[in-house]
Amino acid sequence: MSSLLIKFLLAHVIGDFLLQPKKWVLHKNDHKERSFYLYIHILIHFALLWLVTGFDPAYWLGILIITVSHLIIDILKLRLTTPRNGTVTFLVDQVLHIVVITAVVSYYEPIGLSLSALSADQWMLTAIVIVLITSGSSILIRTIVAGLNMEFESKSLPNAGRYIGYLERLFILGFILIGYFQGIGFLLAAKSVFRFGDLSKADDRKLTEYMLIGSLLSFGLGISLSYGYLYLLQELSL
Repeated sequence: MSSLLIKFLLAHVIGDFLLQPKKWVLHKNDHKERSFYLYIHILIHFALLWLVTGFDPAYWLGILIITVSHLIIDILKLRLTTPRNGTVTFLVDQVLHIVVITAVVSYYEPIGLSLSALSADQWMLTAIVIVLITSGSSILIRTIVAGLNMEFESKSLPNAGRYIGYLERLFILGFILIGYFQGIGFLLAAKSVFRFGDLSKADDRKLTEYMLIGSLLSFGLGISLSYGYLYLLQELSL
């Protein structure tokens, strides 16, 4: 894995997940390529790519290719996404972005497992994992659940579920890194206790299903990403 690849991936996950508010996403879905938020989003990616390369002019062509392709892929996604295929188009969109980034990086330097590169940029690798385990996972879970057409009146605090998800997945990451696997069980038990009152009083079965699906997805993504990160650290002896 090259240092440039890590830098470009960091710019991508920050631009796509961390610096893209839900309001922008909804506006883009409604207005497609006519949404001005789409072009602000692309400009943010462009700026982040320059930033992570230290504004090195040697990478101007690669940055231009990634930026233009990002715009094209996003427009195609906006045009092809329906309420039923949102999860598929989201995943395909991300795969295409990563393929383009990988191809551009391969033009500049070989893509391989480099201990020295990852050792020097370990903080970037950690940042990528944290963004994926918080904002990235939250967006994926929301996309999957939205495709299930579960509609009910929400009585919770605004964004409470999102931040609870952030915290529980960060706790899972911490527990796995320190080897305290029992902590995951305690976390799941504690969440179940707090959720029991909601579920037992719920008249709508959809609410129970929604909470169960969301919790399982959150824990599954948290554990998968944490073990993937731990595997990289162990393999590279970082």
